Parts: sequence; structure tokens; C-alpha cells
Amino acid sequence: MNIFPAVDLFDGMAVRLLHGDYEKMTVYSKDPLKKALEFRYAGAEYIHLVDLQGARDGSGVNFKTAARIAKSSGLLAELGGGIRDEDAIKRALDAGFFRVILGTRALEDRKFLESAVGRYGDKIAVGVDVRDKLVAVRGWTEVSRINCFDFIGELCSMGVGTVICTDISKDGALRGTNSELYRELQGRFHIDIVASGGVSAVEDIVKLRGLGLYGAIIGKALYAGSVDLRKAIEAAK
Repeated sequence: MNIFPAVDLFDGMAVRLLHGDYEKMTVYSKDPLKKALEFRYAGAEYIHLVDLQGARDGSGVNFKTAARIAKSSGLLAELGGGIRDEDAIKRALDAGFFRVILGTRALEDRKFLESAVGRYGDKIAVGVDVRDKLVAVRGWTEVSRINCFDFIGELCSMGVGTVICTDISKDGALRGTNSELYRELQGRFHIDIVASGGVSAVEDIVKLRGLGLYGAIIGKALYAGSVDLRKAIEAAK
């Protein structure tokens, strides 16, 4: 299983939200590149970058910071947050990201998603952010009426190769992952599932690996010191 240490960007800083609430934001570093290099030195191969302002309102104010991390960290970087048209996809791929994550636009415009997958293949992943089994959009500030299982079924039929599934209720809370959700997803769909939200101990990594998932994202647990990245990478093997 692959481990993706996360850097969420807001005003060029590395921050974390609690349950996706922008009013409950903690700033962990004013130098996100330095944090990314720390991840690399701990043995990471990947990094998961999210432009929180882009996710919320479609702006790209953190793109330059994210691109600098992708170029200078030596890590395989994926980017999500505010990627809502083909120009944004091309801009990110040209900047060195190995994969981009579509969220709001993927849910609201299936034709756009099909076109993107047809053109860019496995360089496109879809973020499925879940609150009470419904898909949330616009940086988690709105909840749709679309059931997450129905949506992921559609993604499979479109040829999407990777889904990054976040349980919003777990994100940033350091209370463990929703292993039942990921067990059901892994059992129902032939697609690479990346678990996101709630990893609070190396034991959570062991559980997710046991489900056969493709990957897991670790965020707040790294910043709070409750998970040692090197140990988490070893546990995922």
C-alpha cells in the first residue's frame, strides 16, 4: 500500500482543518516545501497536495506554492483543489504533477470527466468526499444528494482508475479511519481506492493495508506527531 503524506495549502501555508471546517484551521508551517522535504527524508515517495482555497471557490492562489513543491521536493506530487477545467489540468501536469484530482466538476459534469479521462487516462483521479454517505463538493462546504456508492460505480464505468475517498467526519479528528466504508468500497469496486481521513496511529495503516487498499493519506497525525512517517511507510509494505 502506498502512503501519501498530505500538505493542505491556504495562503501559501501548510494548514489542517477539523472536519473540513475553514473556521477550525490550524497553521502548521509557513514553509510547505520544507515540510515536503521532511517527508522525503523520512522515506516518502509521494505527496498529496490540496489547494483549500481552490477547492472552496475555484481560485488558484496556492498553485505557485504547490508547483514549487512538485518541482523541488523530489516527490511524486498529486494536486487537488479547484481543478475545474482542462486548462487547469494541463497547467498542473505541465508543472510536474503526476496526477490531478477532480472533485466538484467531476460530480457536476460527467461529460467533462469522461473527456478528461479519455484524454489523460491514469493522470486523472477523482476525489469523493463523503458526509453521511453523500458526496460533498466545493471544499466540503456543500453536500449533494448523490450517494457515494452510486457515484463511485459511475466512475468505474467511465474508466476512472483511482478514487481518493475522504470520510469528512474523520478528517483531522485523530480518531481512526472509517474502515467499514473502505472495506465495502474495496469489496464492491475494481478501482484503486485511497483512504483519507482519520489516520491517527500506525495501527490504522496496518488495518487499511489488510483491506488491500491502493493507498492511504496521512495528514494531521504527521503534524501532531502521533504517527511517525517512516514507521507508517514500513507498516504499509
